[in-house]
Amino acid sequence: MSEHRDTLEDLNKHAPLREKIISAHKSLRKTFPFIDRISIAIYDPDTKILKTYLHSSDNKNPLPNYQTSIDNAPSLKQLLEKGLPRVINNLLTFEDGQREHTRRIGRSGYAASYTLPMFNNGEFFGFIFFNSYEKDVFTEKALQQIDIYGHIISLTVINELSSISTLAAAVKTTGSITHARDPETGSHLDRMSRYSRLIASSLADKYNLDDDYIEHIFMFSPLHDIGKIAIPDHILLKPGKLDDHETAIMKTHAHKGYKMINEILDNFGLKNIQYIDVLRNIVKSHHETINGNGYPSGIKDGDIPLEARIIAVADIFDALTSSRPYKKAWSNDEAIQTLKQMAGDTLDEDCVNALIDNIEKIKHIQKLFKQNYN
Repeated sequence: MSEHRDTLEDLNKHAPLREKIISAHKSLRKTFPFIDRISIAIYDPDTKILKTYLHSSDNKNPLPNYQTSIDNAPSLKQLLEKGLPRVINNLLTFEDGQREHTRRIGRSGYAASYTLPMFNNGEFFGFIFFNSYEKDVFTEKALQQIDIYGHIISLTVINELSSISTLAAAVKTTGSITHARDPETGSHLDRMSRYSRLIASSLADKYNLDDDYIEHIFMFSPLHDIGKIAIPDHILLKPGKLDDHETAIMKTHAHKGYKMINEILDNFGLKNIQYIDVLRNIVKSHHETINGNGYPSGIKDGDIPLEARIIAVADIFDALTSSRPYKKAWSNDEAIQTLKQMAGDTLDEDCVNALIDNIEKIKHIQKLFKQNYN
């Protein structure tokens, strides 16, 4: 009896998703050494945005923190509509070469590409790209084997994202209870989660943030106030200002939310989700302040996790610009002036500036997710 080592055994290990993609790439290169890069982009159907997510090309990433509307990528949109892969064996003659993402790939020296749409139970959720520095390499014979790897990688990504979806579904169920009682609306979560992603993307260069970290901030940010489930109605729904005792009870929602998240992770067996500490930090620390006067721990400055600082700015901006039964919505300009006053004292200055620098994109998000009380 001879021994054989599984070339894809790393996919069975508890490891970050990106490491698994790199491992699959190394295995694939043993048969097809011309494949120099594998990358994944995922799709947000609500905004029609396609976003870079993961790649296997070490530090040589031609599309860091990149996103575009699927309408700005007509050839990819056509793949989505047909559900078929695409082979480009000579990028120099590719008709869609005027697009920014295509130009960046070309400037990096890639000469050929193979694009495979990813579907989960018939629902499109992204693309896998195989790139090569050599042209005319994606032959029909090669593609028959590459397709197998593509579907394995797709299933690996689905498994990771499905775990997050399971968590989100569990929290959404409880969140529906919260929002039945809380004056905030579901559209608040749609907006603030996308504000959070904009802020994180703008800070990517300064803080060396990966695409997958940024995307997890987007996916986890709607869960920030889960602890409000535990706040009594007479406090949560009070139209006027809370007294000191009521304020103290309201402030417990951050720590209670942290405990709830840990219980959900245990009960659903989801403790091994990548970046799960980012979720914990968001829930627990999004009310901490730069000056140390926040709660529940009173930490300050850089001791506050970056993801919590990002969510704080996104959450406060949307609260200011949204109407409530007890207040009118502020204009964007009014809210921005308030954020500037809070920057460096209550809120992180980098995060505030990142939101302000993206005000046109903020307006687009506000238009897509208009406030409602349904």
